[in-house]
Amino acid sequence: MRDFLKSTCRIALALMISLTLASSAFAQRTPLKPGGMNFFSPQQDVELGQKVAQDAERQLAMLNRTQVDDYLNRLGRRLAANAPGEKYPYQFKCVNDSTINAFALPGGFLYINRGTIEAASNEAELAGVMGHEIGHVALRHGTNQASKQYLAQAPLAILGSVLGGNSAGAILAQVGTGFALNSVLLKYSRDDERQSDLMASQILYDSGYDPRYIVSFLDKLGDRGGWEAMSSHPNPDNRKQNINAEIGRLGPLPSRAINDSNDFRNIQRLIKSLPAAPAAGSTQTSSDTGQISRPARPSDRFQGFDAGNMKLSHPDNWDAYREQQAFTLAPEGGIVSTADMDALAYGAMMAVFTPRVSGRVRVNLEEATNQLVQALQSSNRNMRISRNNGQIWVGGQAAQSMLFTNDSPLGGREVDWLITVLRPEGLFYFVFVAPEQEFAGYQRTFGKILDSIAFYDR
Repeated sequence: MRDFLKSTCRIALALMISLTLASSAFAQRTPLKPGGMNFFSPQQDVELGQKVAQDAERQLAMLNRTQVDDYLNRLGRRLAANAPGEKYPYQFKCVNDSTINAFALPGGFLYINRGTIEAASNEAELAGVMGHEIGHVALRHGTNQASKQYLAQAPLAILGSVLGGNSAGAILAQVGTGFALNSVLLKYSRDDERQSDLMASQILYDSGYDPRYIVSFLDKLGDRGGWEAMSSHPNPDNRKQNINAEIGRLGPLPSRAINDSNDFRNIQRLIKSLPAAPAAGSTQTSSDTGQISRPARPSDRFQGFDAGNMKLSHPDNWDAYREQQAFTLAPEGGIVSTADMDALAYGAMMAVFTPRVSGRVRVNLEEATNQLVQALQSSNRNMRISRNNGQIWVGGQAAQSMLFTNDSPLGGREVDWLITVLRPEGLFYFVFVAPEQEFAGYQRTFGKILDSIAFYDR
C-alpha cells in the first residue's frame, strides 16, 4: 500500500507539474485585446460591417462559387472559434481578383482574393492570412481607426453628440461608410498589423495548425511586394521576426499539427480551372470610352483541345477552361462579369445533363433534349426557341440542333445554338453563343468546332 501511495503521489505530482508548465507556456503568449478609443459598440461593428459589405459586393468582382465560399466559411469559422473577445457572426467570401490580398470589415465580414488561394502552398498558409484578418475584427481595429479619425476631424464633439446615444451615427456621418480599399476602416496602424500577426499565430496554434506557415507565406509576399491594398503592413522581414518570437512563446507545437487538407487541394484546383481572374481595377469588356469592346475576330488557325471525354479544335486566339465534365471556349473579353456571376457572351460551352428516367426505360435523344430545354428555360426566363433544325451528326453520332434567342449579358439579345448528343455518361450538350447581330459572323467558326469533335469510347 505504501508503494502504491508513493506511486500515486509521483503521478499526481508529475501531472501537476505538467499542467503548471502548460499553463505557464500559455501565459507567456502576448496578451491581446481591443484597445484605444472606440465609440462603437460590438453590435454597431456588425451593423456597420454589414452595410459596407453590401457596398463592397456591388463594387468588387465576386467569384460567386458556392463550393469556394462554403469552404472558406468552414475554415474561417474554425479559426474564428479560437479568436478572443466578441463572438461575431463571421462570414467569408472569395473575390475574383488575381492579386494576393484579403481584407476584413468590422463585425466579421471577410473577403479573400482568389489570387491568395492560388498562391498558397497549403491550407495552413491560407489559414494564416485568414487568421490575420480575423485578428483585425476581434481586436476591433476598423472602428478604432474610424473613432480616431472622427475625433481628429471634430475634437470638440467628444463633449457633445459622441457622448449621446447616437454616437456611431455621428461618426459615420463624419467619416462616411462608402467602401474603398483605402477606407478608414482598412487603414490600420503598424501596431494594428503587428497585433493581428501575433493573433494569427495564436489562432492557428489553438486551432491545431502549424503557425510557422504564416512565415512561409510571408516569404512569398517578400517576392511579390506584399498585400497590395495594405500599404501600412510592416515589411515582411520585421513581421517574420515578430511572428517567430510569438511562436516561441506559445509552447511546443503539436506533433500532428495540420498543414494541408484535401478540401483545400480540391478548391485550389477548381479555382485554377476557372477563367483567369482580372487584376484589381481591370475590366475585360470595357474600352477607354466606357463602351463594350468586341473580342478580336476568331482566328482561322485552330489548335487541339482534349476535354477528357472528347477532343476537338478551336481558334488559337481562344482559351479553353475545364471544370470536371464541363468546359468553356472563349476569346479574351468573351466572358463578362455581371452582378450575379461570370457569363459567356462570345464562345462555346459544353456540359453533361442527366435526364430523368421512368422505371427502367432509357429516354431517347428527343426526350432527353426536351428535358434539358425545360431546365434551361426555367433558369433563363427570356430564353425563346427560334428554330428547330432537327437531327444532325456530331462525331459520328446522331445529334439534335436548335436555335434560341436569350438576353445577352452585354445587353440586348443573343443567339444560343444548342447541340445535344446522347452518350452513356448522359446528355452531352453544346451551346454556341454570340450577340444576335454578330451571330452570323461566328457561325462558320462554330461549325468548324462542331465538325472537329471526336468522342472517346468508354
